[in-house]
Amino acid sequence: MPNPFPGMNPYLESPDFWPEVHNRLIVAIADALVPQLIPKYRVAIEKRIYEIKGEQSLLVGIPDVSIQRNPIPRNPITSNVAVATRTTAPLKIRLVMSEEVREGYLEVIDMATKEVVTVIEVLSPANKRPGKGHEMYEEKRDKVFGSRTNFVEIDLLRGWQPLPVLDNDIAAHYRILVSRGNQRPFADLYLFNIPDAIPCFPLPLGAGDVEPIVDLQALLNTVYDRAAYDITLDYTAELVPALSETDAVWADSLLEERGLKGRSQITTDS
Repeated sequence: MPNPFPGMNPYLESPDFWPEVHNRLIVAIADALVPQLIPKYRVAIEKRIYEIKGEQSLLVGIPDVSIQRNPIPRNPITSNVAVATRTTAPLKIRLVMSEEVREGYLEVIDMATKEVVTVIEVLSPANKRPGKGHEMYEEKRDKVFGSRTNFVEIDLLRGWQPLPVLDNDIAAHYRILVSRGNQRPFADLYLFNIPDAIPCFPLPLGAGDVEPIVDLQALLNTVYDRAAYDITLDYTAELVPALSETDAVWADSLLEERGLKGRSQITTDS
């Protein structure tokens, strides 16, 4: 069964699936662009690697174990030794652990000059939520904006605040930013919501080059089919983040029509 949603499938945003979806989508975009860009350009799949730690970097946890001194008078030889007289059930705690994060992105490279002409990013949660991943990503973003390199940023995650841009006060579930190096500070921002199809967008290249059109909707649907997400996704599960009441009713109706009978988590948020 194909993707039941006309645009982005919000169930793919689940933490259980998004890392895999992210990787598959990066590869799908690269595979679609290569035939259109050769022999002048090559499309390279790059990775940045960094480590993040748990939310409480200083507090490892304190087990709930009571150790008391025996109140009965002791021999002076052993009076300084603590004796465990009572223990309680231990608390389940989380340890602070380092996690290696590998994030893929794409670079379109000029074969003659070896220069990076365009960077394509598909955002991950680490890019948006506060923390080291967000800080590193914003540093890279600012560096690209200060250069002549073209930049495409694809945000298919409803969670957390969108990355900052100016001159936009329109809220939307998802967005695609297309920034041409020779037109900054101006850029094109594509906004769309769950009921909308993902818009196609042109891929900026070098001056005078024909810009191929990226049909991200078709690529996402292909990823959905090839990964058999129609079998592995649970359309009865609650969505994270939750939908507004209006969007949840719409999504439930859509899934009912397609025989999936899923129930979306409903909130009172608009």
